Amino acid sequence: MSLGVLLTQEYDRLKEEQSHRISTRDNLMYATLVSIAGVVLGTFQTGSVNLLLLLPPVCVVLGWTYLVNDEKISAIGHYIRTDLGPRLGAMVGAAQPVFGWEGSHRSDRRRRSRKLFQLAIDLTTFCLPGMIAIVIRCVRGDFSVLSATAVAVEIVMVLFLTQQIAVYADLRRHGDGIPPRAEAVR
Repeated sequence: MSLGVLLTQEYDRLKEEQSHRISTRDNLMYATLVSIAGVVLGTFQTGSVNLLLLLPPVCVVLGWTYLVNDEKISAIGHYIRTDLGPRLGAMVGAAQPVFGWEGSHRSDRRRRSRKLFQLAIDLTTFCLPGMIAIVIRCVRGDFSVLSATAVAVEIVMVLFLTQQIAVYADLRRHGDGIPPRAEAVR
């Protein structure tokens, strides 16, 4: 089997993994929305504002999983653009990039506005509900040492996720998909 065939097979497997991760990532949005609805419904049905303290950990866990999948999707694209594609192109003597789509869809002039909008959606989906739940819990109800500790831990968790989502937003106009601190998610 030639090296070119092996590299093409690697590309196929990477695209399969990328596709699977995209599906998983997108479904995590839906799972988060369903989880939020479940906690809010449970809170209204029971009348216990303490149930709202379930929302931040749920949103953080699902948001973190979303972020890790999103980073791996970008990392696969980056690897194809900067390593696999050029190696295969050099082997076949190609004058153009062999996997042109991997780079061309990233260079349109509206990329930054799309990325900003996606950042807003990610923060609204994974961070805002947790913070709103914390605020409502703090405003309504008594505080025990346990609930105060839970609130403090949850605030740190949500703020950390917020920071990580912002770092990985890749807002550069022609970003390569790998934020400067990519090791933070690993």
